[in-house]
Amino acid sequence: MNWEQLLSLKRQGDKGKRLRVEQDDTRLGFEVDYDRIIFSAAFRSLQDKTQVIPLSKTDFVHTRLTHSLEVSVVGRSLGRLVGKKILEKYPHLKEVHGYHMNDFGAIVAAASLAHDIGNPPFGHSGEKAIGEYFSIGKGQQYKDQLNPKQWQDLIDFEGNANGFSVLTADRPGIEGGLRISFATLGAFMKYPKESLPKKPTKNIADKKYGFFQSDKVFFEEVAADMGLIPNKSGKDIGFERHPLAYLVEAADDICYTIIDFEDGINLGLVQEEYALEYLIKLVKDSIDSAKYSTLITKEDRISYLRALAIGSLINDAVRVFIENEEAILAGKFPYALTDKSKYKAQMDDIIKLSVKNIYQSREVIEKEIVGYQIIQTLLDKFISAMNNKFNGTASNYDQLILKMLPEKHNVEKENLYDRLLHICHYVSMLTDGNALELFETINGTKKS
Repeated sequence: MNWEQLLSLKRQGDKGKRLRVEQDDTRLGFEVDYDRIIFSAAFRSLQDKTQVIPLSKTDFVHTRLTHSLEVSVVGRSLGRLVGKKILEKYPHLKEVHGYHMNDFGAIVAAASLAHDIGNPPFGHSGEKAIGEYFSIGKGQQYKDQLNPKQWQDLIDFEGNANGFSVLTADRPGIEGGLRISFATLGAFMKYPKESLPKKPTKNIADKKYGFFQSDKVFFEEVAADMGLIPNKSGKDIGFERHPLAYLVEAADDICYTIIDFEDGINLGLVQEEYALEYLIKLVKDSIDSAKYSTLITKEDRISYLRALAIGSLINDAVRVFIENEEAILAGKFPYALTDKSKYKAQMDDIIKLSVKNIYQSREVIEKEIVGYQIIQTLLDKFISAMNNKFNGTASNYDQLILKMLPEKHNVEKENLYDRLLHICHYVSMLTDGNALELFETINGTKKS
């Protein structure tokens, strides 16, 4: 892979290349990506999707929206720091092609902003609830009518693949979705493969999948344009990662490790003395002991340590990337950057404590149980109604159910796979609150 090709400004529908030297620096294409994402309805819906505790009414708990904004800030820093080093190593990128270090920051920031845009309500249990509707629920009836990869898309419903659809899927009059630059799409694609074969190697790029069968053709177009390295053969499609996808992943890893931990502390799920013990290990080289001793409140102490910890992890991720940049370009770096961090043991300790005290807390478990019931009920009602309509057997109740669909989702789909995926996509785009309200309406339990 080469950086000039990887930093493609091309957008869906373009017939030729967009050259960096011809860009207006007051309205740079990579910054337009960020703007288009942040003004999109899908991004706004993240304000009512919680990051850790579904349906929480606690003010300071992070939503998916605040988490995504924070990941984009960390991603921008990672991109700029790496970009500075890349331009020093390959000066022709600046001198001939006109790239700046801020271009790298803008690409990673935009992809980081969108990294959770396809995630269903109720956290990661939302993905599992959709998948299990098909694998062990009423959706099992459709298995024999789909090919193996279509079926795998459904039983392993993946927020990353759904996000690629959000960013790129056509609608009448809206060709190419948000029309994001290929470079930003490449950085967004953490898992550039289809749903089968499942986890064929230990390569981090094979951990999950990144596109549905319905988006395969355009996915291949993006990968080919940027020169991503194929790592599958025959009828299976998969590629090595775009180098900047490692930075998007690192930004997310850093934020959820440290900030979810901070949420747990503020909620009282993690005791402050434990938190200090874990965080001090990350910041011992940068902490100002005199300043720290003046901080009176727990919130201020934890906030100070959190900022220093994120700074330590950013600098170390940049170090790992630059030391392995040639291997990454060659498609021979099968790890996450944090896997090779000098702070890996400390991050693992924090995640282990978070899993025990936060992710498996009673409040989280109770809300995820509610989420399962809501998501599977909505899938069943809308899929049944849409299929009955297609087959000409829709009841009056089915017709009423379909009237609950927003106009942009109330469309005809000739293919069963497309109908099933369409309803999964609709449910996945609901906020926690929207999903609960719709569930109560259907069940006749909504309070007037």
